[in-house]
Amino acid sequence: MEGMTAQIREGFAATGPGPLTPDGCAVDLYTRLPAGTQPDIIAAAVPAGASILELGCGAGRVTHPLVERGFTVTAVDESPMMLERVRGARTVEAPIQGLDLGELFDVVLLGSCLVHAHDPAVRQELLATCRRHVAAGGCVLIQREGADWHDQVPRESPLEPDGTVRVVSSTDYAPGVRSVHVEYVYPDATWTQTFLSRPLARAEFEDALTEAGLSVGDYLTDDGVWVRALPV
Repeated sequence: MEGMTAQIREGFAATGPGPLTPDGCAVDLYTRLPAGTQPDIIAAAVPAGASILELGCGAGRVTHPLVERGFTVTAVDESPMMLERVRGARTVEAPIQGLDLGELFDVVLLGSCLVHAHDPAVRQELLATCRRHVAAGGCVLIQREGADWHDQVPRESPLEPDGTVRVVSSTDYAPGVRSVHVEYVYPDATWTQTFLSRPLARAEFEDALTEAGLSVGDYLTDDGVWVRALPV
């Protein structure tokens, strides 16, 4: 069954089997996407057994490996269909913007390059939620787009065990905003997703952190994609 597209936000689009979220994420696709090295990067950056608030958890692609490593995870997503797939974590159905659980966590995780929200006001709301929930002495882990991510297109890479992801195009949509089209191809199904992204140079990213009451502790990967930010 094709996913319903009427609910998808302006500037976003998707095709493929199964239900779709408002930002064009296919639930069945995100259930099978591999976590890759992300859980290892996160686990190496924070204390063992830390409490983690995962913002935008999707179907639990990263949640599940973190739970298996002994972390206590609170997983937040606006899609109830995604949260139905999450196991072993406390789940919260809510938008990230404006979220206030009245709790503090050792670690707040903002993955999936959500910091590149096309609307700067939304980006700052996401970062404000991170700052609001991080404990003193804790940290915020943020995933960024890599350098030249929008320029090195088309490109493709394998998805374990038998899939391929293709970033087909990244084109101008509005001043400072790109429209990105991606294909996920498996032997039994193909999904496409079009989403909006605002590229951020390192200085722009760090300025956004400062505005939210955060600062860079360190860049966790040589490519600068993963960052540990600290409350100030």
